[in-house]
Amino acid sequence: MTEILEHLAGRTVIVGSGLAGLMTALTLAPEPSVIVTRAALGAETSSAWAQGGIAASVGADDSAALHLADTLAAGDGLCDQAIAADIIAEAPAAIAALEQAGVRFDRNTAGDLSLGLEAAHNRRRIVHVEGDGSGAAIIAALIQAVMKTPAISVLEGFEARRIVMDGEQVAGLLCATANGAAILPTSRVVLATGGIGGLYDATTNPMGNFGQGIALAARAGAALADMEFVQFHPTALDSRRRPLALISEAVRGEGALLVNERGERFMARIPGAELAPRDVVARAISAEIARGGRVFLDARDALGSRFAARFPVISSLCGEAGIDPARDLIPVRPAVHYHMGGVATDANGRSSVPGLWVAGEAASTGLHGANRLASNSLLEAAVMGMRAARDISGMPASGTGPISAGSLPAPADASVVRPIVSRHLGVLCNAGALHGAIAALLPLAEGNGPAADPAIVALQIAVFASLRMESRGAHARTDFPLKLANANRRQMCLSDVLEIARATPPYALARSA
Repeated sequence: MTEILEHLAGRTVIVGSGLAGLMTALTLAPEPSVIVTRAALGAETSSAWAQGGIAASVGADDSAALHLADTLAAGDGLCDQAIAADIIAEAPAAIAALEQAGVRFDRNTAGDLSLGLEAAHNRRRIVHVEGDGSGAAIIAALIQAVMKTPAISVLEGFEARRIVMDGEQVAGLLCATANGAAILPTSRVVLATGGIGGLYDATTNPMGNFGQGIALAARAGAALADMEFVQFHPTALDSRRRPLALISEAVRGEGALLVNERGERFMARIPGAELAPRDVVARAISAEIARGGRVFLDARDALGSRFAARFPVISSLCGEAGIDPARDLIPVRPAVHYHMGGVATDANGRSSVPGLWVAGEAASTGLHGANRLASNSLLEAAVMGMRAARDISGMPASGTGPISAGSLPAPADASVVRPIVSRHLGVLCNAGALHGAIAALLPLAEGNGPAADPAIVALQIAVFASLRMESRGAHARTDFPLKLANANRRQMCLSDVLEIARATPPYALARSA
């Protein structure tokens, strides 16, 4: 029996309670909205785990133009320059909106915002809260604001399983609850579901985040963009902990060095050294590990006894692994950290499906291009959550017709998909690996089992990657190591991806599986 939640009918439904989702709801108020979250409000979100803070050109020596230049350089030719410029220009307003919502950013003795430096930024422009606990502090403040806002209803323990369509228009959201299936009748859904890190064994994301929003949108017919661009954070703490703990880029920003097991500073010969773009650092570390070596972060001289005060969260995580950063080398390895691809949206978060908006990591706006600049992710989540809300507020709600609910799909389980993705879709890939991934994922994606949704997301990453015959940004192919003269973004729907996957020559699949 599927319950129709008529008392909430017509409200904007927001899926996810990270920064993008919370800012969407708060900006919509006093217009009524519903936040749907499978866990407790704000829990199991990448936003709450963010250490680095928010990039914003608020320093006296900084400007939106300088911030944009750094973003475009990191994006390796694939950013949508107009959209990137718009989002970056809105950064100071986003900081102000967050402060108005109760976020207390770190300030110096003069009362000015304390600004940190991170890789590939040419100015100090990272705004923090409580040092390296930025994400948790921001989310905690926004949760308090949401709980004080009568217009926002929160449905915890509701897991979105399908977008209900009326022809090509959104008509509702089918959810699994503790009491069975429930439908929220609505013509306006905002997906703010986060990234795809849970598809990989080595990730800094919540393990349950496998790209749910991408799967929901893809099944509804939405166009997806740049799915092949998966960013590996170069310095995750190499331990048995899952997900892996992140050693923020800000540690290198404070002068920590990368060394191998022989004590060699292998980044010294690379432009930018330790503060080169993430894809460059991740590939260099992967090369050291591939030859059988190990890689460490050495913060002893740069920070020493000051480490725990500057990075209390990271210091505690290292302590769990028996490491004292003031005296010990910190073992690190690359881990999936962020997805530049996702559901294609315009400057207001609209997808190609009428009534469907996407904000935050689940979206692909064009801000990040082929490789996200550090701390631009929380910036995009805040700005695009606000923009989606303003866009929705400016249009009348349309009624939904009678809703016919299909059967509730099985709960998703990425455990079968994870080994395939981890083996074939790593920092470095080639045609053989990509064809092997497609061969293994296609039957899962076409099925109706618990692996279907995670396989759909992973298959799209593999097919997009197979079509990009170059190395650019976070996409690195050993069989196509050079960059093409022209940088082109790509959009496809799920039907296109399935057609290409089915057409991949069987002999190629069999040979490389």
